[in-house]
Amino acid sequence: MTQLIIICCYLALLLGLGLFSSRLFRGTSKDYMLASHSIGPFLLLMSIFGTTMTAFALVGSTGESFKEGVGVYALLASSSGITHSLCFFLLGIKLWSLGHKYGYTTQIQFFRDRLQSEGIGLLLFPILVGLVIPYLLIGVMASGSVINGVTQGTFETSFGFDEAVTKGGVPKQVASLVICVVVLIYVFFGGMRGTAWANTFQTIVFMILGVVTFYVIAMKLGGKTTFMESLRAASSKIPPDKLIRGAVGDHHGISKLKYFTYMLVPLSVGMFPHVFQHWLTAKNAKAFKLPVIAHPIFIMIVWLPCVLVGVWASSDLFYGQLPAPLQAALDGNPNIVLPVMVKQLAGPLLGGFLTAGILAAIMSSLDSQFLCIGTMFTEDIVKHYAGAEKIGDRQSILIARAFIILIVAITYGLSLFEPRAVFTLGVWCFSGFSSLFPLIFACLYWKKLTKAGAYAAVLAAFGSWGYLFWQSDFAANRGYTVMVPGTDYETMPVATMFLCSTVAMVIVSLITKPPEEEHLKRFFA
Repeated sequence: MTQLIIICCYLALLLGLGLFSSRLFRGTSKDYMLASHSIGPFLLLMSIFGTTMTAFALVGSTGESFKEGVGVYALLASSSGITHSLCFFLLGIKLWSLGHKYGYTTQIQFFRDRLQSEGIGLLLFPILVGLVIPYLLIGVMASGSVINGVTQGTFETSFGFDEAVTKGGVPKQVASLVICVVVLIYVFFGGMRGTAWANTFQTIVFMILGVVTFYVIAMKLGGKTTFMESLRAASSKIPPDKLIRGAVGDHHGISKLKYFTYMLVPLSVGMFPHVFQHWLTAKNAKAFKLPVIAHPIFIMIVWLPCVLVGVWASSDLFYGQLPAPLQAALDGNPNIVLPVMVKQLAGPLLGGFLTAGILAAIMSSLDSQFLCIGTMFTEDIVKHYAGAEKIGDRQSILIARAFIILIVAITYGLSLFEPRAVFTLGVWCFSGFSSLFPLIFACLYWKKLTKAGAYAAVLAAFGSWGYLFWQSDFAANRGYTVMVPGTDYETMPVATMFLCSTVAMVIVSLITKPPEEEHLKRFFA
């Protein structure tokens, strides 16, 4: 009950912060969606980092390293630190400048203007929303698993749910619903300003409590008097297969080609619609300096402890001491590894605070994603086709809020079905965005990109993603890879998608009429 009380207090505090920030709301749609371009360096860093560090980073990486070994860090964390900052520098600053100059609010507005195409919006909108919903699903599923994992044994009743699943804790369905409602309330009232403030607060919370979690678990598992001694003791018990399977290039581990194609996945940040929206909130171009420099350091601070905790969970010091039913639960659902470790190794008081930190990371991405979908629907569909002059600020905000409620309901409904591993689902979601990266890069740096070439890129990306996702049994096959024809070399599916998108875009652009030079001057000064 202690953990549950602390979680409830944290959610109430977050609601209070969100409602307070709504008092700063200026009443305009631009303020609701872009905080009137008033976000400085620190808030920009914290809000962007908070929205990119999701349940995938905490819950997903811990569960994946529990199953697969330390190589999880090499697969995504090390490359993400560099790639994300590179995207902020090469894409973010340039898109902020264009958005500030021409009044963009969403990605689709930029693509319509750059490509001189009305139809590109109708093609991209369902694809972007379709890729964001699995991203949202990751957070909703993980929040339910975390709260249920740390509150098991609290109640004598299962509240009508399956007792074998709830184990006396808050049912996952109820926990996920509460998280959705809390995020919905402060996004509903606070808009982008409330989201930025909440993200900053939650990023500080999960980074501090993440370090505390790492320290407590290391001391408990290692059992020594100092932290470094405990760290060595805990790491010495990592099963050898978790080190071998995690190695890059070893015949038991990850092939070099698979590893290098994995590095395409972090390019997804360049096409995240919610990150694009956060870029546009910056007060000026100088605000990007701090995110570019500090983002890789923050990724290391978060990912390294999570991966180590995951491999420690597979050792005899922890896994070997668990009762057989709990071992089976971890084997069947790696999403609960982190909450189970917190519950087993931290006291009730500290466990509650650590759980609040985990939820902070999850919720700091849900809010931005909910808001960006509402913004896209309002700006790219309703106002664009009904006429912006016919819809005032009040109506724009109401439409955005209504669509946000609809998306929250759809996401929650999908979370009630058979769960997938958070890490695997995340990789597929990011791969889809990565396959569209050539489009955004070409729009900014290649004058010969044509409207037809852009259509070809989007259709090739969507078609290859859909086919490969179907081939993987809709992410049920966790280790699905694509073999290079005629060889034994395996690659991540994202490599095929990225290649299809790029080749289609280049070939079609080269054989079709290039854009007018006068139009290109607006984007290539």
